[in-house]
Amino acid sequence: MNSIELFFHRFFKFIWNAIFVLTYPILATFGLLFVGITYFFSWVSSFLTKFSGSTPKIQNKSEWALLTDESNLIEGKLHKQIIFGPECYHIRRTDGIPSVIEDDVFGKRIIILKEGWLLERWNTTELANIPDFDICLYKPEEDKLTSLANIKCFDWHIAEQDEQFLLLKWFDGTQGGEVKVALSDG
Repeated sequence: MNSIELFFHRFFKFIWNAIFVLTYPILATFGLLFVGITYFFSWVSSFLTKFSGSTPKIQNKSEWALLTDESNLIEGKLHKQIIFGPECYHIRRTDGIPSVIEDDVFGKRIIILKEGWLLERWNTTELANIPDFDICLYKPEEDKLTSLANIKCFDWHIAEQDEQFLLLKWFDGTQGGEVKVALSDG
């Protein structure tokens, strides 16, 4: 290197080292403050949780529990929980009678109608393929499960109901639709 190149090399090396030496305490202080603030808010959160009346219920995967407050006929055992999403269950009857519902995986949403129970029977639990489930009508007296419609959306509800038909509306965030299904076999 000639003397001019050596001068510029040393000069930029000096500038780079000066910038690093001058900004390092600021960056380190910011990092320590960030970690400190995170610990502080974590401590405040755990402190305030002690005064809360509710305790979060974490369901063990091996526990059977009632899925609806409206009836104590069926209970469910957690099969899989989708991160930031719904849970799916293996369900069975609490009276010990073998049932057709024991063969499939269902969502937690259970709607009790006078014609029977609406259940979400999941066709898959693979994360890439959900939501994909059938809305089914379960008749507990006959132990019969009838598929009414296939829905590929978690956000659905009953819009209208009469003696023979049910109007289900769904919305997946970008588009919506409705499905009219027959409740009776005849």
